[in-house]
Amino acid sequence: MASAAEQLASNLNFSTFAKAEDLKKRLWFTLGALLVYRLGTYIPLPGLNPEAFAQAFRGQAGGILGLFNMFSGGAVERMAIFALGIMPYISASIIVQLMTSVVPSLEQLKKEGEQGRKIINQYTRYGTVLLGTLQAYGIAVGLESGAGLVNDPGWFFRISTVISLLGGTMFLMWLGEQITSRGIGNGISLIIFAGIVAALPGALAGTLELGRTGALSFGVILAVVLMAVVVIALIVFVERAQRRLLIQYPKRQVGNRMFQGDTSHLPLKLNTAGVIPAIFASSLLLLPATLAGFSNTSELPAWATAVIASLGHGQPLYMVLYAAMIAFFAFFYTAIVFNPKDTADNLKKHGGFIPGIRPGERTAEYIDYVLTRITVIGAAYLMFVCILPEILISQTGVPFYLGGTSLLIVVSVTLDTVAQIQGHLIAQQYEGLIKKSKLRGGKRGR
Repeated sequence: MASAAEQLASNLNFSTFAKAEDLKKRLWFTLGALLVYRLGTYIPLPGLNPEAFAQAFRGQAGGILGLFNMFSGGAVERMAIFALGIMPYISASIIVQLMTSVVPSLEQLKKEGEQGRKIINQYTRYGTVLLGTLQAYGIAVGLESGAGLVNDPGWFFRISTVISLLGGTMFLMWLGEQITSRGIGNGISLIIFAGIVAALPGALAGTLELGRTGALSFGVILAVVLMAVVVIALIVFVERAQRRLLIQYPKRQVGNRMFQGDTSHLPLKLNTAGVIPAIFASSLLLLPATLAGFSNTSELPAWATAVIASLGHGQPLYMVLYAAMIAFFAFFYTAIVFNPKDTADNLKKHGGFIPGIRPGERTAEYIDYVLTRITVIGAAYLMFVCILPEILISQTGVPFYLGGTSLLIVVSVTLDTVAQIQGHLIAQQYEGLIKKSKLRGGKRGR
């Protein structure tokens, strides 16, 4: 028999959405915030030569700059004030998460609930300022080293570039937090999602143009479309998949009444690491080729040139290292974000236990064993989702935006946002039922 929540979810319709005034306000706020973000990606840095930079960027579009350009919604290609995007904040968040597993004081803050979370978020903001400043200064120096990219090189250009890029990143961080609190979905994820989705129409148009000119055959375009459908279906299936561990709570006595023991589940996601392994692996593998592109390749030794060439898109060494690094980061990041010992201690504190497993250390070992097994499946899924599009991109020349990382981000954020919208609609229906029951109770009392 379906639960009450499932019955309410099956009854959701357009009339329910029309009555949800709070949800509509949140949706309009989210759309307005994303529109502001998109407008900011077209405001160029002061003192830059746009034509010269666009020509220089085309030579590096296949490297790490192309990856960052995808995450920033084209802001890197135009070198706009949002060119750094939200990546410094993401990097700072990951670094702080790593430190919470190593530094005892930060680990204690993590266990202090809401107050500790606020302090950790403040540390993350400080880290964002530091990383953003370093990256912005590096970009300013790199732009000055290019021929004709800057109209008036010097310290004034460097300072203005650092202020503009850092201000853009801090504004996006604030905008993402506002979307999370006053809008729908995770604000940081939605900003990355908006940047990728904004470039998808151009990528699709470029693919169709290649088909029109004969550079791509109809069969290749059909294969790319089928690949995208299969990858999206796989992402939806795996991202919703869970391994549920049965948790039982013993009977308890309150006064003279005996309450029956409850039963619940501990859900373990098949892909706990999310999209982080794919982003890390792509960034590290594209970094050598990008650095070589900014330097004089004729001065490099022969072995370095051969290694850089073998790390290009579609090369066997690139594919092997890409898959290996995705698997490594999948296990590494899962170990950071999920601590079986803390979970076992919380279960023991609240009287919960897994049937047949002794509470405490044995429970932690069992959860770690199950988590390791499902992470193997999650890592294999990430490797398949990211490697298959890479093969098609290298063999057919379709745009970089149709890669597995972009599809993984778009589908994951869409699922999370739709789930939150559905949660608001279910809450709206619950409120309607409560109001009706109060009205009926008032009439009966009269």
